Amino acid sequence: MNLKEKIRVIPDFPEPGIRFKDITTLLKDGEAFKYAIDRMANFANERNADLIAGPEARGFVLAAPLAYSMGLGFVPIRKSGKLPGETVSVSYELEYGKDKLEIHRDAIQPGQRVIIADDLLATGGTIASTIKLVEELGGVVAGLAFMIELTYLPGREKLKDYDVLSLVQY
Repeated sequence: MNLKEKIRVIPDFPEPGIRFKDITTLLKDGEAFKYAIDRMANFANERNADLIAGPEARGFVLAAPLAYSMGLGFVPIRKSGKLPGETVSVSYELEYGKDKLEIHRDAIQPGQRVIIADDLLATGGTIASTIKLVEELGGVVAGLAFMIELTYLPGREKLKDYDVLSLVQY
C-alpha cells in the first residue's frame, strides 16, 4: 500500500512556505491506518519491545494503538504539568523558545526495551528529548518509529545511534 497517497499536503500551513503533512486523511482510512500500525508492530516485534512510548500529542495517535495491537503497555510523554504523579523532565529548544517534556518516574523499569512512536521526524528535537527521558529511567530505546520523515531536515542524523523506521519520506 502506498501510504504517501493517503497523506494530504496543505500548502502554507501553519505559515507561508510550509507544506504541512496532514495524516488525518490516512487515519480516517481504516485499511491504511491498520497497515501503518501493522508495519510499526513488525518493527517493534523484531526489536523485542516491552513498552511503546509516544510524545504528546500526535505521538499518542500512533503509539497507543501500536501498544494495544501488540498487547504492550503505552507510556505517554507529556508537556510540563500534565502528569499527576512524580515526574522526570527534560527541556528542549523550539524554533521560537523552549519547551519541556515529562514522564512519570515509575513509567519504565531499568532494562525495559522501549519503542518510541511519533507522527513525524523532522529536526529530531522532540524525539531526542523523549530518548533522554526513557534512558534516564534506565530504559533501552529499542527503536524509533515514525509515520513520516522529512529527509531534507537533519533528524535522522541526530538519531544515528538508533534504529529508525519511517513509513513515508518527503
